[in-house]
Amino acid sequence: MTYRLPLCLLLLLVLRFPLWAQIQREFNTGWQCLPAAKTRADGLALSRPSYVLAGWAPAVVPGTVLATQLANKQVPDPFYGMNNKHIPDIYTTGRDYYTYWFVKDFTEAPVAAKEQIWLHLRGVNYSCDVFLNGQKINKLTHHGMFLRQEYNVTPYLARDNQNRLAIIVYPADPVGNPNGGQGGDGRIAKSVATQYTAGWDWIQPIRDRNTGIWDKVVLERTGAINLKNPHVVTRVPGVRLPGGGQAPAMVQVSAELENPTAKAIAGALQYTLDGHTVSQSVSIPAQSTQVVSLKDLRLPNPKLWWPNGYGAQPLYQLKMQFVIGSKTVSDAETVEVGVREIQTQWNAKTQSRQVLVNGQKVFIKGGNWIISDAMLRFTDARYDAEIRFHRDMNLNLIRVWGGALVERPEFYAACDKYGLLVIQDFWMSGDANGRWLDPQKAEDQWTRRQYPDDHRLFINSAADQVKMVRNHASLAMWCGGNEITPPRDILTALADSILPRLDGTRWFIPYSNSDSLSYNRLGGNGDGPYGIQDPRSFWAVRTFPFNSEVGSVGVGDYESLERFIPKANLMAPQYLGPASKNAEKADSVWTYHTYTGVGYNQYLLPYGAPTSVRDFALKAQLVNYNQYRALMEGFSAHMWEWYTGTIIWKTQNPWTSMRGQMYDYYLDPNACLYGLRSGSAPLHPMYNPVDSMVMIVNNSFAVQRDLMLVVDAYDLAGKKTNITQVIVEINPSMAKNYLPIGAVVRQMAKQKGMFLSLQLQDLNKKVVSHNFYWLSDAKGEFSGLKTMAKTTVKIAAKQLAKDKISVTLTNPANAPVAFFNRLALVNPSTQQRLLPVFYSDNYVSVLPGESTTVVMDYTPGGPMPLVSVEGWNVERQLLPVAAN
Repeated sequence: MTYRLPLCLLLLLVLRFPLWAQIQREFNTGWQCLPAAKTRADGLALSRPSYVLAGWAPAVVPGTVLATQLANKQVPDPFYGMNNKHIPDIYTTGRDYYTYWFVKDFTEAPVAAKEQIWLHLRGVNYSCDVFLNGQKINKLTHHGMFLRQEYNVTPYLARDNQNRLAIIVYPADPVGNPNGGQGGDGRIAKSVATQYTAGWDWIQPIRDRNTGIWDKVVLERTGAINLKNPHVVTRVPGVRLPGGGQAPAMVQVSAELENPTAKAIAGALQYTLDGHTVSQSVSIPAQSTQVVSLKDLRLPNPKLWWPNGYGAQPLYQLKMQFVIGSKTVSDAETVEVGVREIQTQWNAKTQSRQVLVNGQKVFIKGGNWIISDAMLRFTDARYDAEIRFHRDMNLNLIRVWGGALVERPEFYAACDKYGLLVIQDFWMSGDANGRWLDPQKAEDQWTRRQYPDDHRLFINSAADQVKMVRNHASLAMWCGGNEITPPRDILTALADSILPRLDGTRWFIPYSNSDSLSYNRLGGNGDGPYGIQDPRSFWAVRTFPFNSEVGSVGVGDYESLERFIPKANLMAPQYLGPASKNAEKADSVWTYHTYTGVGYNQYLLPYGAPTSVRDFALKAQLVNYNQYRALMEGFSAHMWEWYTGTIIWKTQNPWTSMRGQMYDYYLDPNACLYGLRSGSAPLHPMYNPVDSMVMIVNNSFAVQRDLMLVVDAYDLAGKKTNITQVIVEINPSMAKNYLPIGAVVRQMAKQKGMFLSLQLQDLNKKVVSHNFYWLSDAKGEFSGLKTMAKTTVKIAAKQLAKDKISVTLTNPANAPVAFFNRLALVNPSTQQRLLPVFYSDNYVSVLPGESTTVVMDYTPGGPMPLVSVEGWNVERQLLPVAAN
């Protein structure tokens, strides 16, 4: 990612060279808009500062037409209740309804000799014409959601420094019929744009199809040479380990140099990295752009970047500039560099790819990602929060699904920071692009197989987006599309030209469930299953060896549901019994927000039939926790034998959907996140429910030794029985069986069920990893939980720092287990949860006579929050936070 140089660096450069006023400023405020149908004026007139903008409304830029309408209270919140049904859909209104003018007035100081001013549009959906001060600056109408635009606007700037930019934005054509199919009738895929906007099984249609200036608008001032698209490659030979001294790494750097002037410009392209400077003299011909490669840098003792759970994620700043005549810095860029090398190799035993980072194989624990916000309201803070949640789940990879977009540099910056590898799909999906026969699609399979209509636009857009994100350490693999390859000419261009030429370092997967990723010996689509599974199946049933999509539950708790479901509709789904064709009957608002209910009640009922929607949501969290812990434990138990990795479908929602999420749209986590966090822990004791074997998994590069495995059972009254404890040792990157405990567990659990505690302790008896199960009785019921006695937990909350609070829960001796406690920070006036909050753990259980501490990170603002604690057998408590 490129950044504007900090002021201190600019001042240092000024002391060394006379510096052109290299400035980038983002146009993210002060925009006005009007539907194009409401004015007869053209762009030549509208872009003159003298034209009076009577009746124009404030506009959201970056943003979409729908985001602007929402900000101006012209439409209701489409994420709440049934509101989205009442917003006009572009398929019904026609494209003119969502065709808008966007206007921005700005001042710009006069340019000095040879200075250049550049206008950058990082994303417009779908087509646009651009005008500045009464002149059209794009000769041909721009098309394509994923093709950046750059214009040298130096000749168009006003002499009095008062300027007006006017952009007319046209929706995609066609917009597709949102008929309930995946991607509607499929015709949304005829354009090079997001496909989910016509509706999917986890989202309702986005009414404007995301029409608008949806990404950043930047004005940049440079000298005679414009330095752009720097490319940094790091090579890390050999097999490395985190920490300690390192053998050298190689750094390979190039950049594009654009000379818009009428004369050749001579100078030097140079960069500095970790105190090392590399320079290359070059002359750029008039009115041309050249790629300049510098000699390789041998970087001694590099600080290596590792995926989450395997090591740290240090980032270097590479400062690059073009110097003219050894005196003037014409342009400068800064790139954050993670020194690492990513490779893949075929595992003949599993029949799937395995990923290597810095020579070490990494077992992939991933999540599928759609997009941060369905209306494209992106912020750095939201990206950071969402990726941090994925880090907190102990995941190490995110796959960006092909029905959305090549993610923004800010997303990748967060993945760099938190150590999440990324598989990036291009813009294809099997549903819209013709993998299957589908009566809901407007055109036949053979026609859809050739979508989009403009293959050259797709190819150009792909090349441009590769340049935009290729420097990020987190980017691990490219993928041709979701469950389908692109048309042959596009696939050939990607595989044989674009990626080798513009990247050359990452493996290219033809499509997400390709046999080249994971050999499909089971038939079907090569991914899934979806929906709630019997937790035992994750351990016992061998599925695809690198499963690109598996699993899909995630109903939030009551506090989550009430954010988007009106009070009148907050009623629990009704279970109709196994004899019914439809096992559940749910309120229409629930089903509109994609609640399917397939299987939930089957796993809820053993806890007792829900008595209210709040009770339903609580019991759903028990199911959620067990579901995702079992998923990752089952895959990890067979690492390198059955599997090289798995990617959950899916871990987040960009809309208020109930399908597949570890946290809701409002960034409130549910129990899925913490069950997955437990099951994905790097060093983890676990219980196989199929053969009753206690196992340990070690997802690190180091031998783990001198650990005590302590296995304890607790009955529903809190009585403890030590089953066994034994010193253990486990080699790197493996899962290992230790001992079967089936006979003991069956005997203790058969009447009312039981609790099972697994701990790994070090030589000082400090717990280094803990896992806690609740097991059913012999009939598969949680009969003991239904009648479990209450306990009173002592809670102590104190402020550790201005943004950090610790909460210690202490359960009295001779009490039952304090089971499944949900912690939150709440506003003292409204008692509404603060969001987002990052918990070191949640939905925690506290053993009799013991304590558990949870640390909460949050963004302070307003009054000191209260701490809320509520558990299965613990009454809700609200208490203040003690000062540090």
